[in-house]
Amino acid sequence: MPSILSRCLAVSLSSVLVFCAATAQALEPAKGKVILTISGKVGVKNTPDAAVFDLAMLEKLPQQKFSAQTPWDKKPIAFQGPLLRDVLAAAKASGTTLKAAALNDYQTTIPADDAAKFDVIVAYKMNGELIPVRTKGPLFIVYPFDSKAELRSATYYERSAWQLKSLTVE
Repeated sequence: MPSILSRCLAVSLSSVLVFCAATAQALEPAKGKVILTISGKVGVKNTPDAAVFDLAMLEKLPQQKFSAQTPWDKKPIAFQGPLLRDVLAAAKASGTTLKAAALNDYQTTIPADDAAKFDVIVAYKMNGELIPVRTKGPLFIVYPFDSKAELRSATYYERSAWQLKSLTVE
């Protein structure tokens, strides 16, 4: 029969492990300028109302790169950033619809399934350079248009949002 001391140590150790696991799942606070706000149905917030990300936080997520011909550029562009599904997972988003809003007031609705179905990225680099606001930055939701014929359509072009500032998960 375990002693009271060994039972207390076991309880304390399991409490520490649960605390550490919970802490590992927490979203760190943004230290730099916030460039993306995710609100609505998010399970992890680092502000009272939302999960916010600065560039360094997005850079810490697994990165994806691809080149794609877009309808807005004459040549293929190399895009880099985390997968949209990884950004949503970091905030523990759980909705079916994403309402994207841009700095220039453009708004679009994206089915959350697109994040699982396609390797959509939240690009912060184009051709190896950070994207300035004047040329679609700081963030650009972009689909891998060249990977599937179905993505080369107005439906998916309209779901792309440059100058992205926020996502509302519904």
